[in-house]
Amino acid sequence: MDFGLIRDSLPFLLQGAWVTVRITALSLVFGILLGTVVALARMSPIRWLSWLTLGYIELLRGTPLLVQIFLIFFGIPQLIQQQINEFVAGVIAFSINSSAYVAEILRSGIQSIPKGQREAALSLGFSPTQTLRYIVLPQAFTRVIPPLVNEGISLLKNSSLLSAIAVVELTRAGQLVAARTFKPFEMYLAVSVIYLVMTLILSWVARQLEARWQVR
Repeated sequence: MDFGLIRDSLPFLLQGAWVTVRITALSLVFGILLGTVVALARMSPIRWLSWLTLGYIELLRGTPLLVQIFLIFFGIPQLIQQQINEFVAGVIAFSINSSAYVAEILRSGIQSIPKGQREAALSLGFSPTQTLRYIVLPQAFTRVIPPLVNEGISLLKNSSLLSAIAVVELTRAGQLVAARTFKPFEMYLAVSVIYLVMTLILSWVARQLEARWQVR
């Protein structure tokens, strides 16, 4: 075991880890924003809109994420005749994919809010939009913190797929060092440990949020 190699390569691996964190954070934020819109459309009384968003969700959840990444990175440039930066392509692919899972998470959270609260808000003069904004969504988001954090952890680990389009995130950084030094065991062991540390930190944050807001 060459611990010296791991020590010397750590700064480069941590740079890759920082790229991984940025991609995960941006994708989760955009995924939550888009997923909220999709969840509300999925619950819409307008039948065609509900069916359209259901098809969107099933398509994204039923196809491999790697294929979606390739479609964004290689397919869209063919249509628009302009190359997309690999980092941007990764964030777009992850955000769209995440939105499908977030939509179902939020939909379950919204449906868990007692109907009586909506009726009480409407009887007090709140409009349906105000009821959703001030009464329903804040409670729903609080209740779905654990699955949202789990989605963040999934994004963090799945970010390794972006090495296929040459994004120098954590896994790709490990690949580059392993290819140069011919010592893959040490590199991938170090990469695994860094992933583990990041997921443990996310899990700790989730527990703190649950304790603070008494999520049940």
